[in-house]
Order: sequence, then C-alpha cells, then structure tokens
Amino acid sequence: MPSHKPHSPVTLLDVAKALGVSRATVSLVLRESPVVAKATRERVLAAFKEMGYVYNRSAAGMRNKRSNTVAVIVNDLANTRFAMLVRSIESMLSRHGFITLLGNSDESVDKQQRFLETVRQYNIDGIMICPADATSVEDLNRILSWKIPCVCVSRHVTGVEADYVGSDNKRGMAMATHHLISLGHTRIAMLGGHERSSMGRERLEGYLSALEAAGIKRDDRLIAPARQGQPPQSEGKRLIAAQLRIKNPPTAAVCHNDAVAFGVIMGLRALNLEAGRDFGVVGFDDVPEAALWEPPLTTVGSQLEQVGQWAAELMISRMNDPVRLPTRIEVTPTLMVRESCGPARKPSQT
Repeated sequence: MPSHKPHSPVTLLDVAKALGVSRATVSLVLRESPVVAKATRERVLAAFKEMGYVYNRSAAGMRNKRSNTVAVIVNDLANTRFAMLVRSIESMLSRHGFITLLGNSDESVDKQQRFLETVRQYNIDGIMICPADATSVEDLNRILSWKIPCVCVSRHVTGVEADYVGSDNKRGMAMATHHLISLGHTRIAMLGGHERSSMGRERLEGYLSALEAAGIKRDDRLIAPARQGQPPQSEGKRLIAAQLRIKNPPTAAVCHNDAVAFGVIMGLRALNLEAGRDFGVVGFDDVPEAALWEPPLTTVGSQLEQVGQWAAELMISRMNDPVRLPTRIEVTPTLMVRESCGPARKPSQT
C-alpha cells in the first residue's frame, strides 16, 4: 500500500488513491451504504485501520444522520436547582439514546454563545438552553436561525417564538406571599433575583400581585435584588442585614430561590434572630436541602424534575417535527409549608 505523508491527517482521498478506487466509493463505505460490494467494503475498512484514518464528524457535516447528542447549557451548576434540572434532562434524553453535552454560562451571554458556537460544529441534534441574564431577542433568534431544534428551559426570552418549559413563577411567588399575609405579615420583603431574566420578572410580578390583592401598598425599599456574580447564600445574608437596618423593617421575606433563603436564615442567626420565631422566610424551588435545613424551609416547589422531563420530551418532539408551532408549558408549583415562618412579630432593629 502506498505510503502517506507523515504528520498530516489521512483523508478519504488518500484512502481512495491507496486502494485505486474512487473517493465516492470510500465515502459510501463510511456511510454504510449497501451498494458497495462486501469485498470492497472489507478492503476499505482494512485501509482505514492500517492508514490511521479518523472520521471527523464536524468536517463531514452529514446533516442527514443524527449524532445522538444534545447540547444543554444552564446558568450556574453550583446552584442545586440547576443540577437537579440537568440531571432530569439527561436522564430522559438518555432513555431515548441521546448523549448530553453540558455547558455552564455563569450568566454570561458571551460564554453562552461561545459554547453553542463550538458544539454546533459537532453536528448536534438539539439545543436546550436556560438563557443567561440579559440574553436579548437578537441573541436567541441568532441561535434559532441555525435551524437546530431548540428548547428554552426554566427561562425564556420575551418576544421570541420558541419552545419553552418552566415553572409558573408568577403563581408560585404569589402563593408564597399570600401565605405570609395569611399569617398576619404586612411588611414583606422580596429578596434576591433581578429583572434581567424572565424568571426574576415573573417572580417579582407574583409578589406584587399578592400585595395588591391584599390591599398592601408597594414599598420599593423592601424589594432588594441580588448583585450579579455573587453567591446566592452570601447575598441572602447581606440583604437581610440591610433590610433590618431600615426604618419600619420587614417581618418576613419571600426569597428568589432556596439558596437566598438559606443565606437569610444564616443572616438572621448572626443577629440573634430565628426564622419561624422572629422572622418569616419562604424560599422557592424546594431543593432537597430545604426540608433538612434548620429550621426546615417553607418553600415553593417548582417541580424541577418534571420541568426537566417535559423539556427533554419536547426536544425529542421538536426533532421529529421541526416545523410545528412552538409549545409553551408552565408547570404548576406547590407550596411546601414547613417551620421557617410563623405569625407576624416585629424584629429588633440593629
């Protein structure tokens, strides 16, 4: 067999020349076409092995065949809620024979885009994305223009027509706020989150709608967003300390997520106050640690496992029917009442 130039990748044309056959014949063997004679196929396969040919899937670009890979990118894998979400997605995709390529955006639109631009080169079959903060209509529409099946999970981008599965954030936060109001709280803070994401906007809307329904006037001093890029527990601790320093401080707080709520409980304890006795705390998501915390955390169950499963099923549906109209699914949350909130009691100011 003719020798090949050292240190350069073996191509299909190299194999074809070595065997004295056409490049098309070698390509047909690679694609497992039945039109190639058995003897020829065996010669080509033997040449692949002898010459060290490595199939480059991205260079081949054979869009007529699936790679059985789906790219999944979320915002913060250090946050238990996203780990739960990814695990549920991966489990369902695996049942259908798909491998998950996982990315972590760290709430960076640029990092999100770099990851997706890279995995796009590997003939991925789908994209599942929890959009990073500040992801614009243009950003998401650029991804959709690739014509790769795409599903938004947990967050969406207003103004973009795309498949979406997430919790009913507005309803869930309204439930949390109503619960505190039913215990006699009228000074209720909203801690963590921000309006850069759909989730933050919707949870704020739920909080405000519950106050309005109860005839409680909005006080913007009680709405305290988190700083971008900061650990949610440390933000919860910082935010509650600041809230208890204002004039006429809150007696309870709804938190953007459980991680913020854990920080709030730690912050209260640092001030010799206890959640459930001196101050009411409600989280959001119901991660496994919520029931084990001290005191056990009252929280909104956002049904993360169900969200992940349905999102994966919607992805497979989109692959099988690329031209169908976008589907939007909002999973109904549940209020998990535990011991972190009790009747209103004015906390000591520090």
